[in-house]
Amino acid sequence: MTILGNHNISWTVSEFILLGFPCNQEIKILLFVLFSIVYALTLMGNGTIVCAVWWDQQLHTPIYILLANFSFLEICYINSSVPNMLANLLSKVKTISYNGCILQFYIFSSLCATELFFLALMAFDRYVAICYPLHYPTIMTRQLCATLVSTCWVGGFLWLLTPVTLLSQVPLCGSNIIDHYLCELGAMLALSCIPVPKTTLICGAVSTLITFITLIYILVSYTQVLRAVLRVPKGSGRQKAFSTCASHLAVVSLFYGSIMMMYVSPGSASQPEMQKFITLFYSVATPFFNPIIYSFRNKEIKATLRKRQSQGHFYSFIRTWDFISVGSSLV
Repeated sequence: MTILGNHNISWTVSEFILLGFPCNQEIKILLFVLFSIVYALTLMGNGTIVCAVWWDQQLHTPIYILLANFSFLEICYINSSVPNMLANLLSKVKTISYNGCILQFYIFSSLCATELFFLALMAFDRYVAICYPLHYPTIMTRQLCATLVSTCWVGGFLWLLTPVTLLSQVPLCGSNIIDHYLCELGAMLALSCIPVPKTTLICGAVSTLITFITLIYILVSYTQVLRAVLRVPKGSGRQKAFSTCASHLAVVSLFYGSIMMMYVSPGSASQPEMQKFITLFYSVATPFFNPIIYSFRNKEIKATLRKRQSQGHFYSFIRTWDFISVGSSLV
C-alpha cells in the first residue's frame, strides 16, 4: 500500500502486466518459434561445454573451468527471462506477481553482474597465461581459480542487494503495466507515481560502477596481452594467442556495448521498443553466440566430444554450430 502525503492517493500493487511485444498473433507465433529455437540451441550449446569439461580430466585446468562456469552462467542467465517471455507470447494473461517481478529483476540483474565479473576474471587468466607463461601454473592454481570463481558468483548477487532493496520501496500508483517483456529496472522505475531521483541515481551509479571498473580492467589487461603477443615471433603460438584474445574481446564488445546503452541511464524509458531490442541482444543473443565464439572452434573441446561419442549427437551438434558460425560470419 502506498499513501502519498495529503493527496490521499493509495494503491495496492499485487501484480504487474508485462506488455511484451504488442503485435498481431501471427507475428507473436513467429517470434515464439524463433526464440524457442534460439533458447534450445543456447541450452544445448552451453550445456555441451559444461559436460565436456566435466567429463574430461585433461580439461580440468583454470581456463576450461572458467569456460564451464561461464557456460553454466549463460544457462542460468537465459532461463531467468526467456521461459516467461515465451509463455507470455502465447498467453492472453501476461501477469506476474509483485514479489515475482522483484525476484526476476534481482536474479536477472545479479546474473548480469556476475557475467561482468567473469569476463574480467577471464581477462586476468589470459593476462597471466600470456604475459607470465612460466609462472602461470604456480599463480593460477586450482585453489585460486576456485576462490575467484566463487567470488564472482557471490559478488554478483551481493552487488545488486542495494538496487533491489531501493526498487522494492519505490511508491507505485496508477498503471501496473510494464512496457517490457521482463521486469527491467528502467521500465519499473517509470511506474513510480512520484519522482525518485535518489533511487535512480544510486541504481545508475551501482550499474555504472561495476560496468566501467570491469571494462577498464579488461581493456588494460588485453592491452598488456597484445603487447606481449606482438613480441612473440611469428608462428602457431602467436596465432593461437591472437585467436584467443580476439574471441574474448568479441564477447566483451557484444556484451558491454549493449549493457552500457541500457544501465548507465536506468531511468530513461523514453524509447521502450529500443530498450526491449537492446535487452534481447545481451540477454538472448550473447548467450547464443558465446559457445561459437569461445569454445566450439576449440580443438580440445571437440576432441573430448569426439572421444565420448564420435558418431553420436554431441559431435553432430558441434558440426551444426560450426555451420551456424560460418553462416553468421558471412552476414
